[in-house]
Amino acid sequence: MRIARFSTGEGVSFGVVEGGPGEEFVSAISGHPFGQVQFTGERFPLSQVKLLAPMLPSKVVAIGRNYAEHAAELGNEVPEEPLIFIKPSTTVIGHGENIAYPTSLSDRVDYEGELAVVIGRLCREVPVERVKDVIFGYTCANDVTARDLQKKDVQFTRAKGFDTFCPLGPWIQTDLDASDLALTTTVNGEIRQSGRTSQLINDIPALVAYVSAVMTLIPGDVILTGTPAGVGPLEIGDEVSVGIEGIGTLTNKVVSRD
Repeated sequence: MRIARFSTGEGVSFGVVEGGPGEEFVSAISGHPFGQVQFTGERFPLSQVKLLAPMLPSKVVAIGRNYAEHAAELGNEVPEEPLIFIKPSTTVIGHGENIAYPTSLSDRVDYEGELAVVIGRLCREVPVERVKDVIFGYTCANDVTARDLQKKDVQFTRAKGFDTFCPLGPWIQTDLDASDLALTTTVNGEIRQSGRTSQLINDIPALVAYVSAVMTLIPGDVILTGTPAGVGPLEIGDEVSVGIEGIGTLTNKVVSRD
């Protein structure tokens, strides 16, 4: 099931996206999708609604250097344990929204296409064998990074934390085996990243167990699983897309913040 959060201009709702390419429509549901889904009877063509970030997480927990080739391309060693950092909730935007390039503060902003895990239950210290019970679904993510500031600072907060630096979407796929999915990032239609989730150093169950041993996760929280090799710079006016097999494609344009 594809769960979307959308606006019709008269309010914000959750809905289920149905139909094939070019013929999709959204069936609105009442309340929040974490409970039993109940349809309201309202249906809207997908082309006539605005897709929003599918969740507004209390926190985005990101994993660094979780693909060996990506760690190597930046001259880093593979960490002995998952390398975690936090992106503020204010970084989150949806499909079709603009990434704001902070030109007065950074000279290089990079894309990082990633698979995102959406948590569906309040949980802490989740055993690996029970991780599937706390996952609501999966979506596409772009861990936008001010690369020059990441190199300059001791930690990642500033480089990863600018407003708009975490596009998520276009929706959440709830019925999916995410262990071996193709992930592709394009900039202006040109392929820049191509990898598979089977290449993750720490797989999804291991990541959720590790993060939940550190902090309580609440419904809607997001874990970014890491990016494959091929990261690179974005320029003002670029259109960047992250596509993941079985989910869909997240597309955003880069504009100047200043």
